[in-house]
Amino acid sequence: MANDALAQKAQNFTNRGRQALETGRYELAVELLTEALSCAPDTLETRRLLRAAQIAKFRQSPPGFMAKMKCMTMRSKVLALAKKGQGVEAMAEAEKLLSINPLDPDNIECAVKAAESAGKPEAAAISVEAAYSCNQNDANLLERIAAYYMAAKRYDKARDAYVKLSQLKPGDQRVLQLLKNAEAQTTMSSGWSDSVGKKGGFQNLIANKEQAKKLDQANKAMVVGTDAEALIAEKKAQIEKEPGNMNMYRALARIYMQNKRFAEAVQTLEQAQTVNSADPELDRMLSTVRAADYEARIEALRQEGKTEEADALEVEKDQFVFDDLATRVDRYPNDLHLRFELGYQYYIYGDQDPSFYDEAVQHLQLAQKSPKDRLNALYYLAMCFLKKGQRDMAVMQLETARDQLPMMDDLKKKVVYQLGLCAEESGDYEKAYNYYKDVYSSDVTFGDLNERMLKIGKLLKERQG
Repeated sequence: MANDALAQKAQNFTNRGRQALETGRYELAVELLTEALSCAPDTLETRRLLRAAQIAKFRQSPPGFMAKMKCMTMRSKVLALAKKGQGVEAMAEAEKLLSINPLDPDNIECAVKAAESAGKPEAAAISVEAAYSCNQNDANLLERIAAYYMAAKRYDKARDAYVKLSQLKPGDQRVLQLLKNAEAQTTMSSGWSDSVGKKGGFQNLIANKEQAKKLDQANKAMVVGTDAEALIAEKKAQIEKEPGNMNMYRALARIYMQNKRFAEAVQTLEQAQTVNSADPELDRMLSTVRAADYEARIEALRQEGKTEEADALEVEKDQFVFDDLATRVDRYPNDLHLRFELGYQYYIYGDQDPSFYDEAVQHLQLAQKSPKDRLNALYYLAMCFLKKGQRDMAVMQLETARDQLPMMDDLKKKVVYQLGLCAEESGDYEKAYNYYKDVYSSDVTFGDLNERMLKIGKLLKERQG
C-alpha cells in the first residue's frame, strides 16, 4: 500500500478511535487506535490517545487474576524481543500488555524498554507520563517513573516525582538522597546549557570544590541561615555581572521567599522589571510573592489571636488577587491562562454582584482555547450559566466537558454530578440517577450522592409501583 494511502488509513482509524473514546466506548477505542498505530507507528498523537483509551478501559473494567498471570508471560516476550534488538515488534507486543493494565509499573517498564530498543524515546515518555498523570499516589509506580526520568536525563521531572515520593514516604532517607541527587542534576544540567561550546565547560562546573558546595546549598529544599546568606551574596554578584539575566533575579527572589523576606523578594523582582518590563513570568512571580506576603501576615495575626485584623487583611488580599489579575489580563490579553484565572475570580464573587457572571463568561469562553484550561473553563462556564438561570446552556457545556474527559477523575466527577443535578431539577429522575450512579461507581464518598440516590431511587420505585 502506498505511503499516502497508509497514512490516510491510519488517520481514519485515529478519527474513529477518538470518537469512540469521547463517547465512552473505550474497548472499541483501544481496538481502533491500535489499528491506527499498526499503520503509522510514529504518530505520537495517536499513541497518546491510545494510552488514554487504555487507562479509561482499565478503570472501567479492571482485569482479573488470570489476566494478571497472562501479563507475566507477555512481559517476558516483550523483554526478549527488546533484548534481541527487535524494538518495533517489542513495542507492538507492549501495546497489548498496556491494553490489559496501563498503570502497572512492570508493564510500563516493559513498554519503556521496548520503545528505547526501537529508538523511540518519545513513545517511552508517553507511557511514563500517562501513568504518572493518573496515579501520582502509587509509591512503587512513582519511583519507577522517577528512575526513568533520571535515566532519560529529564532531571527536573525526576526531581518533581521524587518530591512527591518524599511526601508519600516522609523521613525515608533513601528517597531523600534520591531527591537530593535529582536536584543536583537539575542545577548542573541547567548550568551545562550555559557552558555549551566552552572548553571544559561542564567539567568546570563541578571540578571546583567550592562550586560543588554552592550547588549542594542551592539544591536544598529550603535554604536558610548561613547557606541562604552565601547564596544571596552569590546571586547578587551574578546579577551585577549579568544584569540582563532574568534567571538570576528569579533565583534570588526564590531564596528571599523561602526565608519569608518578602519585601526583598519584591524589590528584586521590581529591579528585574526595570530591565525587562514585558516578561509575564516576572509579573506572575511578583504576584505570587505579594500574595504569599499577605498569607504570612494573616497567619501571624491569627496565631496572635487577632481574628478581626486577620479577617480584614484576608479581604484585602482577595481584593489584591482580583485587581492584580485584571491588571495582568489588560497587559497580556492573549494569555489564555490568565483569562481562565480571572474568569474564575469573577465566578467566585458572582454572589456579591450578579453582573460578575457575565464578566466570567467572557473570560472563560476565551480560556476554552487553551488546551491546558479548556475543560476546567467549560465546567465553570456551566456553573456561571446555572447561576444565570440558563440550565440548557449549562448542560451543553457540561456534556462537552464530559465527552472530552476519558477518565472519571475529580473534574469529571464534578461535571457528571452537575449533569445529575440538572436532570433532577428538570424532573428527569431516571437520567439523574444514572448520572449519579456513574460517579458513585468511582467514588462512593462524593458529596451527597448517597442521600440523592436513595431519594431518587425511592421516587422511581414509587412510580413503578
